[in-house]
Amino acid sequence: MFTQSFVALAVLSLFSSHVSAADSPFDPRAYAKSTVTCKATNRAEGKEVDLSLSYVDINPSGKRTLLMWHGWPGLWSTWSKQIQEFKDDYRLIVPNVRGFADSAHPGDVQSSATIPDMVGDMACILEHAGVSSAVCMGHDWGGLTCYEAARSRPDLFNWPYVLVEQLAAALPRLTYQIYFKRRTNEAIAELDKDIRRSLRAVFRTHASPPPDAFLQSQTEFLGAWADVAEIPPMPFFTPEEEDYLVEQFSIQGFQYSKSAIFSPQNNESSKYDSDQNRRASWAFANAQGNHTIPQPTLSVLPTQDAVADWALASKIMKSTDYLPNLQTELMDGSHWCHIEHSETFNAIARKWLEQTFGANQGGHDEL
Repeated sequence: MFTQSFVALAVLSLFSSHVSAADSPFDPRAYAKSTVTCKATNRAEGKEVDLSLSYVDINPSGKRTLLMWHGWPGLWSTWSKQIQEFKDDYRLIVPNVRGFADSAHPGDVQSSATIPDMVGDMACILEHAGVSSAVCMGHDWGGLTCYEAARSRPDLFNWPYVLVEQLAAALPRLTYQIYFKRRTNEAIAELDKDIRRSLRAVFRTHASPPPDAFLQSQTEFLGAWADVAEIPPMPFFTPEEEDYLVEQFSIQGFQYSKSAIFSPQNNESSKYDSDQNRRASWAFANAQGNHTIPQPTLSVLPTQDAVADWALASKIMKSTDYLPNLQTELMDGSHWCHIEHSETFNAIARKWLEQTFGANQGGHDEL
C-alpha cells in the first residue's frame, strides 16, 4: 500500500448543463457544511468513540452522486475545480477526511486510521446524506480508499506487505514518508510551525516546482526550501482560497492528517516495522480473498509529478492486474493535476462519466 498521486474514479455499488471551472472564482466559505456523527474505534484504548465528520452536500437533486475523497494535505475545498465543473450535473458529496480541519479523529494515531476505517466513514457519510449509490473520485491516497470501497470495503491488495522503505528505494521522492514514519513527532512539529509555509511547499505546479531535493530527506520535510525566505503562494488558488486552507488546517494542525498511511512511531527502537495503520489495512484486505474490482474505473496519471512516476508505480504494485474494466489516461501536470490543469482533467472525467453512465444526469433515478 502506498500513496498514489493519481485521481481514480470507481463505481461504488456497495452503497445500497456544463460549467467551466477555470473562469469562475471559488469561495469555500459560501458552502454550508453538514455534520454527521459516525462510530469509530480507538484501538489503543480498546473502545468505540463517536466521530464528528463534516461534508459539503451540493445539488441534492442530482441524479447521480460523486463522492470526492481528498488525500494529503488536501481538504474538501481542494476539489474546487471539480465542484465548479460538475455541480450542476451531479450531486456532490465532499467531506473533510477524519483528522483534517473540523473532522475529528479517534485520537489513536498509530492504529485507528486504516483505509478500511476511512471506508467506514464513507459509508456513514453517504447513509447520512441518503445516498445509496455513488461514484468515488479520489486523489492521492484518496484513490486507495475509493479502490477499497469499490471492492466492498476491503482494499485491493493481495501481494506481500510492502514497507515504505522498499517503495522509496524504487521511487526516491517517497523518502519523506520514511521521515513521517520514523520521526513522526518531529515531522508534526516541523509542519505545524508555519502551516502556510508547509502547505505552500506541497501545493506546487510543474511551472512553479519545488527544489529538486524536496521530499528526499529522511530527517526533515522543508529542508530543501531552507534558502527560500518566502515560498511563493499556491499557484492554482486565489489568496482567499489559500487563506481558507491555512485556516482550516490550523484547527488540528498535522497531528492526525497523515495517520491513514503511516502509523506514527514515537519510539526509535522499533522504527523499522511500525506501520500499524498501513499493515492493518493490508491485512484486512488480504484476509478477504476477493482482490478484483469489476466496476468501471478511471485512473488519471500526471506525467510530471515530483513525487513519483505513477505509471511505473502501478506496474510495481501490479494495480492494473485486478482492474479488468480500467481505463488509464495520462496528462500533463504535477501531483495536483486536477487543479493545475483542471480543464484537461475535467474533460477526461466528464467523458468517462458520460460514456459509462450516459450524458443526461438530471432527475432522481438510481443506478
